[in-house]
Amino acid sequence: MSLFELRQETSPLVISVPHDGAQIPDDIAALMNPAVMGSTDRDLLINEVFEFEGFKYSKIKANYARHVIDLNRPASGEALYHNQAETELCPTSTFDFQPIYKPGLEPDTEAVKYRIENYWQPYHNQLKKLIDQAQQAYGFCLLLDAHSIDDEVPRFFDGRLPDINVGSNAGNSCGAAIESLLMHQLATQEHYSYINNGRFKGGFITRHYGQPERGVHAIQLEHAKSAYLHKSQFSGNKTHKLRQFWQDLIAVLLKSLN
Repeated sequence: MSLFELRQETSPLVISVPHDGAQIPDDIAALMNPAVMGSTDRDLLINEVFEFEGFKYSKIKANYARHVIDLNRPASGEALYHNQAETELCPTSTFDFQPIYKPGLEPDTEAVKYRIENYWQPYHNQLKKLIDQAQQAYGFCLLLDAHSIDDEVPRFFDGRLPDINVGSNAGNSCGAAIESLLMHQLATQEHYSYINNGRFKGGFITRHYGQPERGVHAIQLEHAKSAYLHKSQFSGNKTHKLRQFWQDLIAVLLKSLN
């Protein structure tokens, strides 16, 4: 199993897609409850939204499911959102509280360590290379961490999530000017509801790699799935609309940084 898909180009734009994979190694799948294989916890097809034409970019997309290990959590396992619900580095329950593992087969310390070394670390090693190459070539890097989630997940938030949820770690992971420009562009459109640093302020990837003082501007983009998917099935036309929206907006952001 290939751990990730990689697109590498000479570009200041790097896109990370850590949760749109579905593969689970056989030895791990044997420990899991079969029912969780169809879980909606996956950021289903958000990778398709961030497939652009017209400008170059680098992208890394994990092929394995977040149930194997969550790439947007620190390897230490420490909490990202204090006093708020979240799942573990190696999740033991789905977003709707269903047990992922058969009784007594949850990953122990050694299993977690193995997954860090063989799944988590390779992804982050490659992501860091992409960021460093962009920063060295252009003097800056725009890192976009692409995510999606069901519109309603009571475990994590009340009510319905806005269509687009921007996370900049409260302004610490990207420069104020680019964050302001992004929010201005969102304010001038009428297709998508949005919020900045609401329930999702950015996970480990945004917080760890975002270093605006070095010219590395990291932003998490969390989407409600209804912004690009129909409830019944995947709709190419609806995905195309969101893809075109981001393609136009990202071009504006890149121009401002040059």
